[in-house]
Amino acid sequence: MKKLINKKENIVKEMIDGMTKAFPNSIESVKDLPIIVRKEKKSGKVALISGGGSGHEPAHAGFVGYGMLDAAVAGEIFTSPSADKVYEAIKAVDSGAGVLLIIKNYSGDVMNFEMAAEMAEMEGIKVGKVIVDDDIAVENSTYTVGRRGIAGTIFVHKILGAAAEAGYSLEKLEELGKVVVENIKTMGMSLKSCMVFTTEKNSFDLAEDEVEIGLGIHGEPGTHREKFVDANTHVDHLLEKILKESKVENEKVAVLVNGLGETTLIELFIVNNRVTDILKEKNIIIEKTLVGNYMTSLDMGGFSITILKLNDEIEKLLNAKSDTVALKTF
Repeated sequence: MKKLINKKENIVKEMIDGMTKAFPNSIESVKDLPIIVRKEKKSGKVALISGGGSGHEPAHAGFVGYGMLDAAVAGEIFTSPSADKVYEAIKAVDSGAGVLLIIKNYSGDVMNFEMAAEMAEMEGIKVGKVIVDDDIAVENSTYTVGRRGIAGTIFVHKILGAAAEAGYSLEKLEELGKVVVENIKTMGMSLKSCMVFTTEKNSFDLAEDEVEIGLGIHGEPGTHREKFVDANTHVDHLLEKILKESKVENEKVAVLVNGLGETTLIELFIVNNRVTDILKEKNIIIEKTLVGNYMTSLDMGGFSITILKLNDEIEKLLNAKSDTVALKTF
């Protein structure tokens, strides 16, 4: 395994240290914990926290900043952060208006974030939650009861982050979060597995001429494997499934074409080219498009497509200003 790391047990710490040293004016870590927070805490605003196992960068620490998250908690690679670390993050960012946890629907994440919320509420901190389950590929998986939370989580960070900056209450953010999640549908595929730094093993085995359809961001099995054909054929298959679930007709949407780590921007723009053409043929109006690596799986080859159905409120918040390491909107 040739990876630019030192000791395996220091991977997450050194990553966080390197990140905060690169952006010292906007983010910092908390008490030598794997927690990144906004450098300037905004009082009177509901604070947003997300997180999960490392290996999905820039998610989630890359989205800490104005208009998105107030903190991100990093676990070890593909491992949920412990409840006590999430609890420390809650205490670090609470400014009196409450804290909203944005949780991807993985059993470990849900359990630990909910446990942290209970600990904080015992100290008088009001905590709400939004659970993201945008992956339409499979209902249950290795790590999940129900559908998994994957790249569509970025839209949740962006929209709820803008709403929090605009002064939404904790209760109103939870209500909006449910609406947003209901209107996000994602499905992805892999061209090759990733090398997990800590085990020095591939997350799964895939033949050179095969692709895995509908896999999870930790390498969980998808719906099936099939022979690799070409970009348009695979995009057509994924988008057909997404649009069937979305029930979008003559409506406005936002699109996210997300790379899983290894896939080049050339490939992602080719994917987006097909996605855009298909949506236009169906009279679906694209109001915003994001293309790039937003929620990865180490060095996995592949991509996902996310469609978010918009209303006026969600569209306005999606286009509101954000200033983070990985996403800036002006």
